[in-house]
Amino acid sequence: MVGSSIRLIAGLGNPGPEYADTRHNVGFWFVDQLAAHHGEQFRPEAKFQGEICRIALAGRALWLLKPMTFMNRSGPSLGAMANYFQIHPQEILIVHDELDLAVGTARFKQGGGVAGHNGLRSILAHLPDKNFWRLRIGIGRPAQRQQTVGYVLSRPPQEERVQLLRTLDEAETALNDFLAGAVQKAMNRLHTVRPE
Repeated sequence: MVGSSIRLIAGLGNPGPEYADTRHNVGFWFVDQLAAHHGEQFRPEAKFQGEICRIALAGRALWLLKPMTFMNRSGPSLGAMANYFQIHPQEILIVHDELDLAVGTARFKQGGGVAGHNGLRSILAHLPDKNFWRLRIGIGRPAQRQQTVGYVLSRPPQEERVQLLRTLDEAETALNDFLAGAVQKAMNRLHTVRPE
């Protein structure tokens, strides 16, 4: 049961109130939502350069991590925590924004490239292999490719934000199946959700 081996879920984003509501921070949104739904709160942990908490989900204890090193340097934080607790890449789920998916969609994926995502590139440099899992939250692309940086670092309009929050709810439901070992069921659940 592949999904049942997950021990650490890391949401990617940028620290600070100026970034809190931006598209690039949907990974933070997701793990914040998980913590809140399980009555837990993140706390700073200096040795991991991040904020962590522990939740019980699908019958097991899981670590949640938010690297506080800024998106492009997510690797040192995640690598330090994985090394400390001897967590293997295939036991890690990374939650991040995905330009190549439409707003309102999410997908599980294991391994693969970084597709220009600097947070993933940094993580790859600090783990022994690329076989970690990803939960990709679609944020869509701007009309002009040269506008990408401004797009990911801006706040989505209200209608889009509502779609993103709905997607996080769907992803959280699918995560329960995923962690219970029903990986294909979890993937199918997300594949049948259509953007509105």
